[in-house]
Parts: sequence; C-alpha cells; structure tokens
Amino acid sequence: MAYTVGTYLAERFAQIGLKHHFAVAGDYNLVLLDQLLENKNCEQVYCSNELNCGFSAEGYARANGAAACVVTFSVGALSALNAIGGAYAENLPVILVSGAPNSNDHASGHILHHTIGTTDYGYQLRIAKELTCAAVSIISAEDAPEKIDHAIRTALREKKPAYIEIACNVSAQPCRAPGPISALLNEPASDAATLKAAVEAVSKFIEGKEKPVILIGSKLRAAGAEEAAIRLADALGCCVATMGAAKSFFPEDHANYIGTFWGSASSPKVVDIFNWADSVLALGCIFNDYSTEGWTAWPRGANVVIADKEITKVGEQSFDSIHLRDVLDGVAKHFAGKAKKDATMVEYKRIGGGVTETVPENAKKDDKLTREHIQRSLQSIVTPETTIFGETGDSWFNVSRTKLPRGARVEYEMQWGHIGWSVPSMFGYAVAAPERRNILMVGDGSFQLTAQEVGQMVRRNLPVIIFLINNAGYTIEVEIHDGPYNNIKNWNYAGIIDTFNAEDGKGKGLRATTIGELDDAVKTALAHKGGPVLIECVIPRDDCTSELISWGRHVATANGRPPAK
Repeated sequence: MAYTVGTYLAERFAQIGLKHHFAVAGDYNLVLLDQLLENKNCEQVYCSNELNCGFSAEGYARANGAAACVVTFSVGALSALNAIGGAYAENLPVILVSGAPNSNDHASGHILHHTIGTTDYGYQLRIAKELTCAAVSIISAEDAPEKIDHAIRTALREKKPAYIEIACNVSAQPCRAPGPISALLNEPASDAATLKAAVEAVSKFIEGKEKPVILIGSKLRAAGAEEAAIRLADALGCCVATMGAAKSFFPEDHANYIGTFWGSASSPKVVDIFNWADSVLALGCIFNDYSTEGWTAWPRGANVVIADKEITKVGEQSFDSIHLRDVLDGVAKHFAGKAKKDATMVEYKRIGGGVTETVPENAKKDDKLTREHIQRSLQSIVTPETTIFGETGDSWFNVSRTKLPRGARVEYEMQWGHIGWSVPSMFGYAVAAPERRNILMVGDGSFQLTAQEVGQMVRRNLPVIIFLINNAGYTIEVEIHDGPYNNIKNWNYAGIIDTFNAEDGKGKGLRATTIGELDDAVKTALAHKGGPVLIECVIPRDDCTSELISWGRHVATANGRPPAK
C-alpha cells in the first residue's frame, strides 16, 4: 500500500486505538481531511467550532485513553489551543493537528490570510510548544513519518497533548509506510535500582507511622495506577480518601474508602481523620488553590509522601524515572501478610464515620424545585455503567455528594476550570462510549459558552441526559466575588433543543419548575431513545450547596491577599 503524509497519520491514529477523530474544516486542512477519510477505521466527527473541537477530543481521551482533533491554521488552532491547554492541565493525550500555509510561502515574504498579517508563520508553533509536550512542523514529506511518530509517542508516554502542523500542499504527498506501532506504544520500564530504593524508602516511612491515610489525586489515572492503589489499600488497611477532582478514581464501595477530602467541603468525618492521622500518602495529587480550598487544606511537610506519576518524594529523598504503579505494587507486596496499619479505619468507625443518615424528603409534587431534589434525582439514576460530567461550579459539589457504585465514573476539569468545558467534552466522551449512561450536570452560564455541541449530540443520536441548572447567573463567581457581571441573559434552554433538532433530530427539551415536573422529566429521559434529553431545572439564584459557599469564601480570601511587602 502506498502512503501519503495524511494517510500515514490516519493509520497511526487507528493503530493507537482511535476509532474517531474530531474536525472543523478550513481551507488549510481540506486536503488533509480528505486523506484522513481514506482510512475507514477512524471515523471523522465534526464539531461546531474549534474550541469545542478541542474539548470534544479531550472528552474522548477521558473515555478512550487518547484522542485527536484537526483544525485549520491560526483562526482555528489558536481557538483549539485553549482546550489543548486544558488537556495539558488535566493530563490527557490529545493530538492537535493543524493545517498550515503552503510550504513555498515560508520565507517568501508573502502575507497570507488567516494569519496575523506578518510574514513569519512560526508563531503558532511557538505558542503550541508552550501548551504541549511535543510540537512539530511538517513542510516536507521526507521527514513526516518520524515527526508524526515523535509527537504521538511523546503524548502517549507523558499523558499530555501534542501538536502536529502540516503544510497544506504536503498532506497528499507520498511518504514511507509506517513501521510497527509497538515503537510508539512501549514505554520505558522503571529504573530497577531507583524503584527498589523508592519502595524501601516508602515502606520504611510507613513502618515508622501508626496512623497513615491514603489520599488519591486526579493524576492517578494518567499514571495508570488505579488498580495498584487498590492493592496498596488492601495491604495497609488504612483510610482512603479522594481529592475533589479524583472522585471515582478509587472505588467508593471499597471497605477503606471514607469519602472526599476537600477542606470544609469534605465528606463527613474525613477532615477529622486527616487531622488525627500522623502521615499522608498522597498518590497522584494536584495541590492548587481550588483543590486545597484556598490553601486551607494542603497536606505537606515531612509526614507526607508525594508519589507522582514518575517521581516519588519521601522526606529529603526524591526518586525519578519510576512508574507510580510500580512503587505502589512494591509497597503493597512489602506489607502483604503483615499486621494492618488500620488505626485510622478504627478511629473513623469509632467517631461514627460511614454511618449515613438518610433524611426523608418532605416535599410534594407541586412544591418548587430545589437543588437538593435535583441531586436526589441524579442519585436515583446512577448505575455502574454511568458517567457523570460535573461542570465547574456548584455541579462539582452536587456530584461530589453522589454515591457511586463500582464502575460508575465522574469527570471534572478542576485544574483548568474552563466554564463550558463539560458540554463539548461530554459530546466527545459519548462518541467514545455511547453505551454508558452519560449524564451532564451544567449551569446556565457555563452552558451558554459551548451550547452548540448539543446540536452535535442530536446529529449523532447520542443518548446524553443533561441537567441544566437555570439559576440566573454564574453562581460560582457569585460565591467568590459578586457583581453585575455575574448576571446573564436568560435563554429558553428547553426550547433550544427544537432548534438543534430542525427537521431530522430526535432530541428532547423539558422544563422543570416543581418537584413533580422534574420526576416526570427524568422518567421521560430514561425512556427516550435517540438523541439527548435536556432538562432545564429552574431554581432560585441563592439555592446552592453549603460547600460552594464555604469553598468560595476561602478561594476569595486567597485571591484577595494583598501584595507582599
């Protein structure tokens, strides 16, 4: 088989497990899109704009392990790079491919359309280098294979996005055939000597403590260490908590799971246990102002082991070039058959942790809808095959309160924190995993940024259930710092689905202002076949979780610190 640069790229996409790639057409990438269409093993999926295209690929990577999106030069890629920044922050290998000017125009002195009006076309590559782990420009077919392979290999190994820029007149040029995909997929093994030393250091640290706890962070998935964390918890028998952004990264039905550690937004009794513990094993954690509630809940110091994707820190020692899963398995093996380090579990049960008091809802069908009832409705439809996307804002805390059966997943974007992220990301996730019960909880303000991708859900008949919280503004910003800029123009959110449906769509838009209306809407959503169901949930502006209020106050305090003198 003869290969071109474009078909080479398509073959690599298919070989790394991509069944889809996302695209927005533009004149610099049209020939490339034609070439990609030649490969029937990787379907082309279209998005409404380039920002959404990037976020759709980001969501696909959450479900599939990797993703790709294809856009045009400058006007397209600069928009998509916002989402690529999110993929970098969230440790997701997304390959951004951009069509680029004709190779003959480089250094020609020509000023081209879709550029900033200079004769230097390298600015996009320079920007991309700041937001990716590898960025390459292809202006000849001769070196295309090695550049493509370098970008993809680096993205897969580092779990970060990569950037490939291809001149528009090079996409269809012939090039060498791809070699075995194993060269891209095989990752270097942990350095044996360093791994042995790290396992010994962590094991010795734990042996010297009486009351350890394990804290699970959102980088655990990128490290491929979720199963290893379970084995460590089984071996130690101590309490295990997840950070806010890591919900579902450790099974909630595990005997040692106690909930979320998030300052005043923590699950009941979790902060009490962390205050009582004498040590913390922080696995794949990201400590930022959001996750530490304005730096008020930040485990650090000599009694904290920081075990990251490829670096483990114990006291004054740092061990590099080792995989987190190998470290955890080594420590678990060390403690296998030994007395459990379960003092924190004993204390947790002693203080009443894990005892759930279900408060009955004393409400009638015609009572006004509340945030609490929305959360109860969400809880009632969660199954082991469910994935919930929680948009930035009070959705974080509503989803955090939800109890998950094993197999259910939660997705946040808490490091990048781009409001509106969840709509296109949910679209991409659902493209990869349409068989799951995919649920999106999003606020009205966030929805207005990226609503177009609901139209793509309609286009592909994706069965997504959307709880859209209409509370007349940016509630998360209200709790951090209120002002008139937090007010938004109201939309007929339920009615917008008819616009997306046009003549051939099967999506449904429903509106709930009472408890009974929401109950009926949820029943309709579960029974609906073909396309998304958007439930517009109308609640008062001040009806939010107590966690958001407390969290917002602490973040506002951190933001408002005066300049250091």
